[in-house]
Amino acid sequence: MATGKNPLFDTATTLGKIFLFLGVSAICGVLVAGLLVPAAAVSGSAASGSIKFFDTLPAELKVDPPSQSTTVLAADGSVIATLYAENRTRVPLDQMSPYIKDAVIAIEDSRFYEHGGVDTTGIMRALVSTARGNKQGASTITQQYVNNVINSSLEAEGKGDQVLLNGVNKGVGDKLREMKLAIALEKKFTKEQILEGYLNIVFFNRDAYGIEAASKFFFSTTAKDLTLPQAALLAGVVNSPSYYDPITNPENAKSRRDLVLQSMLSQGKIKQADFDAAVATPVETKVTQPRQGCAYSTTAPYFCDYVLHLLLNNPAYGADANERGRKIFRGGLTIKTTLDPNAQAVAQAQVDASAGANPDKWGAALVSVQPGSGKIVSMAQNTVFFPAEGKFDQTQNFNVDSQDAKGQDLNGLGGFQPGSTMKPFTFAEWLNEGKSMNTQLNGAVRRYSPSFPWRNTCPSPTEGAYDSTVAGSKDLQNADEDHYKSMSVLDGLANSINTITFASAAQVDLCGIQKIVDAVGIHEGLPFGDEPNPKMPMTRLSSLIGARQAAPLTMASAFATFANDGKFCEPIAIESVTDQTGAPLPAQATSCRDAIKPEVARGVAYAMQEVLNRGSGSLIQPRISTRTSFPIAAKTGTNDNNSSTWVVGYTSGLATATWFGDPLGNQQRPGQNITINGNFYKGIDGYMIAGPQFSNYMAQIAPAYGTNPFLAPPSNMLNSPAPAPAPAPRPSTQPTPAPAPSDSPSPSPSDKKK
Repeated sequence: MATGKNPLFDTATTLGKIFLFLGVSAICGVLVAGLLVPAAAVSGSAASGSIKFFDTLPAELKVDPPSQSTTVLAADGSVIATLYAENRTRVPLDQMSPYIKDAVIAIEDSRFYEHGGVDTTGIMRALVSTARGNKQGASTITQQYVNNVINSSLEAEGKGDQVLLNGVNKGVGDKLREMKLAIALEKKFTKEQILEGYLNIVFFNRDAYGIEAASKFFFSTTAKDLTLPQAALLAGVVNSPSYYDPITNPENAKSRRDLVLQSMLSQGKIKQADFDAAVATPVETKVTQPRQGCAYSTTAPYFCDYVLHLLLNNPAYGADANERGRKIFRGGLTIKTTLDPNAQAVAQAQVDASAGANPDKWGAALVSVQPGSGKIVSMAQNTVFFPAEGKFDQTQNFNVDSQDAKGQDLNGLGGFQPGSTMKPFTFAEWLNEGKSMNTQLNGAVRRYSPSFPWRNTCPSPTEGAYDSTVAGSKDLQNADEDHYKSMSVLDGLANSINTITFASAAQVDLCGIQKIVDAVGIHEGLPFGDEPNPKMPMTRLSSLIGARQAAPLTMASAFATFANDGKFCEPIAIESVTDQTGAPLPAQATSCRDAIKPEVARGVAYAMQEVLNRGSGSLIQPRISTRTSFPIAAKTGTNDNNSSTWVVGYTSGLATATWFGDPLGNQQRPGQNITINGNFYKGIDGYMIAGPQFSNYMAQIAPAYGTNPFLAPPSNMLNSPAPAPAPAPRPSTQPTPAPAPSDSPSPSPSDKKK
């Protein structure tokens, strides 16, 4: 707490100056006595009492490392972003130019190597000068270091209101404490250690703390490479960073710099020729403006923001959000992430190209993970954090949930309706129950009444109906009239036929579908009641064809389970974290579990290869060249009004979810009869825009992660049994099927060009 000023020491009056002179002279005597002899050896009760008072002051200063910048790195060690409360990079003394060491000592404390922390000669000289009306400081570099350490500790503890500034709110008691601590510090550390600490902590500018940051900010260089004029200028800035700022006050800065040079010359630290050349050098800066925070990342701002939220939510980094924030923004951490910069660059290029100039603010997103580890390889979207001309600005992350599993903020938009990308999970349960994918089902059945006898062993009841005879309901629809017919379960998935998905679900346990969806980590991206990540309710019939919201990261991780022979791995973004000493801090580790049977995963992979070979994704088969493709499985998806379109798929080594649609209106803006990037769409479908995002990205990136052939499913999944019994359709009252937006395997000629 700042000590209030004593009116007797108000130097604005002559009497005050006299009292100040006498008072500080006494203090100096006490300090000298305290330095030289123990109190018991001093003759005279007054002197002994003064020293006893001095001895009661604290003598220990906890010299914690000053606030340092935290660095977020990609997997290859390249920098994604820098985070800090104070822009500071600590460097050892031998990595600083000799000029800066000599300049600071010359102007701030010429007797630095002679005193023991408090310069009594300097104090007396300052007192005389002040008494004559010329205010002069007398704090040594050691005292200034003590003051900076105390203030830095207060700031780190969130007590910035208690910071003490020289000549502003520092009383006599505060000054005495500073002197005592300076004396103790000199006994504990060498002069070189104190000078190094001082040059690393001192304030130069709101964007530069410490000599390394100041060198980069003002001159775009390092502390080691400072020239004599540059070093002298920075040494002069310390006295009053605003008044001597070379950017805003270059004349003041030059005057102060030349005074520093004169001091260096008179103290024999430089020669006359050096002095003459330096003072003749104009004050010129070459500013490198620091870009603090994830929002300024040029490679992966939204991934970085996701990583930051993961750490801010981690209790291992502090008891509350404030404590965690201080550790992250002041702790000088090195955070190594899972991001592949090459994959990220390709992902960003793809999403940026999808909507072009994008005046209507359509959203595009892409995220990929590594099967078997859960590592997030890339995460991109077609927006920027800050408003900019011609740019779609958005702070929320399209790829992740709005909250984590404990209900803490992730800054995610919360996901989108996944549409037909949910169909493989009904297909997986079909195989899980021992059925063949070549079983023929009746795709003409479009009506499922509220009393339909669904099999459901879950506690939650079956909800919903598709029945136009019921108020508020409608019959189930496919994309076109050609697919209301019998076909195999495999063909139904390959061509994304809604009626075949429902015919499949009608013959399995809905609770089995629920268990698979839960096991592969699929959940809703928005909170509901007390549930931050509620389950995707597969006993609600509309969920079978993706009417609920899921985040792209959730879908990519779920599909990676199929690539990983049925093992689900939680997505991770942080490989390691170390503090400023190199000591490890908690990070994320691969965490996988058995989710579905290996043979089921292989059966799904077999079927979803057919989606690209001959089904709804046949126009987007990724190829390394015009003739060379590789084993890859995927599923397209589109919601009812074409406002949310997807492709989610995988190779043996990489799983990717791409999305395109409306991120602004809770998917209420239809993606129909619209022009995007110069192309007109009657209705956007999964293969049209999200598809090329997926195909182009995977063609460039997947080979580096492995494109081994998928293991074959067991033969019983491929046999062709007799057609299974199915509920008969009710043609007498059914209306003519109207085309419904989904995953059309037969686009119109004009669409084929897109």
